[in-house]
Amino acid sequence: MRLGDVVYSKSGRDSGRYFAVVATEGEKFVRIADGDVRRLKNAKLKNVRHLKETGDRLERIAEKLEAGAQVFDTELYSALKLYDKNRK
Repeated sequence: MRLGDVVYSKSGRDSGRYFAVVATEGEKFVRIADGDVRRLKNAKLKNVRHLKETGDRLERIAEKLEAGAQVFDTELYSALKLYDKNRK
């Protein structure tokens, strides 16, 4: 998984929700955030076995994360809004 990849949580309290990968922690763990419940400042450490890759990538957010530029929760939330039908 790479920075900016859109993933679907298969297990845990956050199961059934879409997130973006905001950091990698070795090969088995990533940090995920959605800009709403799980903010960038408090990104969740999650095992990659509990995530399903969608094959999509948020290019603009990935570029910012790789460059070390600030990413706002609102832009992450807006980008993921298309994936999660339950969001308003």
